[in-house]
Amino acid sequence: MMLHVYELGRSRGNTRVEEACEMYTRAANMFKIAKNWNAAGNAFCQAAKLHMQLQSKHDSATCFVDAGNAYKKADPQEAINCLNAAIDIYTDMGRFTIAAKHHITIAEIYETELVDIEKAIAHYEQAADYYKGEESNSSANKCLLKVATYAAQLEQYQKAVEIYEQVATSTMDNPLLKYSAKEYFFKAALCHFIVDELNAKLALEKYEEMFPAFTDSRECKLLKKLLEAYEEQNCEAYTEAVKEFDSISRLDQWLTTMLLRIKKSIQGEGEGDLK
Repeated sequence: MMLHVYELGRSRGNTRVEEACEMYTRAANMFKIAKNWNAAGNAFCQAAKLHMQLQSKHDSATCFVDAGNAYKKADPQEAINCLNAAIDIYTDMGRFTIAAKHHITIAEIYETELVDIEKAIAHYEQAADYYKGEESNSSANKCLLKVATYAAQLEQYQKAVEIYEQVATSTMDNPLLKYSAKEYFFKAALCHFIVDELNAKLALEKYEEMFPAFTDSRECKLLKKLLEAYEEQNCEAYTEAVKEFDSISRLDQWLTTMLLRIKKSIQGEGEGDLK
C-alpha cells in the first residue's frame, strides 16, 4: 500500500514537471515569434533542465540546442554554454556525430562573433576527432582544413603543414577528390617556404614523387618560379609570377597573405604589394 502511494505521488510529481516543461517550451516559442531571443533562450534552458529531471536526455539536449540557437542572436557566450551542455549529453549517449556538429557551431561563433581564433581551432579539432571516430573522414577533413587555415595565419606553420599533407595524402587516391590534393600540397609547400626555402624545395620534390599529377599543375609551376625568384632575390620576378597566376586563378585572402609573407623575406623588400 505504502509503495502504491509513493508511486502515485511520484507520477503526480512527474506530471507536474512535464506540464512545466510544456509551458516553458510554449513560452520559448512565443518569445521566438516576438524576437525576444534572451527570453526564448532562458525558457528553453529551463525546459532542458526539467527534461533532465525526468531523465529525458534526448529532449533535454534538444532544448539546450534550441536555447543555443536563440541565444546566438543575442548572447554568443550564453549560446556556447547551452551548446556545450547539449554536447555533454550527446557524448554521454554516444552520439558523437551530432556532438561534432555542435562543436562546429561553437567554433563558428568563436570565429565570427567572439573572434577568438584559438578557441575556434580547439572546437574544430574536437569535431574532427569525433568525426574520425565515427569514420566520417570527409567531415573530419573539412574541420581539419579550417584548423590548418587558422594555424598558418597564427604562424603555427608546422601544425598547418602536417594537416595539409595528411589531407592531401588521404584525398589524392580518391578519383572524386584528387583534384583538391594539389591545392593542399600547394598550401603545405607555401607554409614550408615561409619558414625555410630549402624545406620548401625538399617538400616540393617529395610531393611530386608522391603525386605525379602535381608536377603539371599551375600551383607546382608557380612554386618553382617563386623558389627561383627567391634564390635570385628577384622581387620583380616573384611579383610577375604571382600576377600571372592570379590572372587565371584568383588568389583568395589566405594565399595573398602567405605569398606576401614570403615576399617580405626577399632582401630589400618592405611592406610592398603582390601586384
